[in-house]
Amino acid sequence: IKQEEKLEAAELRAAKGLPPKPTKASLLDDVPSTLPAMNSALKLQKKASKVGFDWNNPECVLDKIREEIDELSEEIKSSNQVEISGELGDLLFAIVNLARHLDVDPEIALRTTNVKFRNRFAHVEKRLKDAGTSLDEANLTEMEALWIEAKNNPDR
Repeated sequence: IKQEEKLEAAELRAAKGLPPKPTKASLLDDVPSTLPAMNSALKLQKKASKVGFDWNNPECVLDKIREEIDELSEEIKSSNQVEISGELGDLLFAIVNLARHLDVDPEIALRTTNVKFRNRFAHVEKRLKDAGTSLDEANLTEMEALWIEAKNNPDR
């Protein structure tokens, strides 16, 4: 139907003496580059999926995520910030792809986790304050124990 509509629109433009509408060089050209990165990744993946450029199941995406983690790990050893950034971007892109395969909105999932992190961190701060110490004075082991305490509390 869309192809017929495009053909009709092209015929109408020609009848009016207008030049043909420019064609897209790529299927992905109509995904705005101004979108937030996570939204852009999701739209790019959905478009590519429509033409069969996609994995068949979430397990395949998990394999890709593991591959990207390994590649990132190698680049971390090299200390090359440009390559590290590129591999981290690949990993984030693959994680968005997993969210898409699981029918999870990655933006909502991350926002939910941000709230959970804030609540748990506030618990750590409060417990340290109640014990008469501060974040600056506490060590990671103490903070991690309080984090686990917050994590095991269903209200956090």
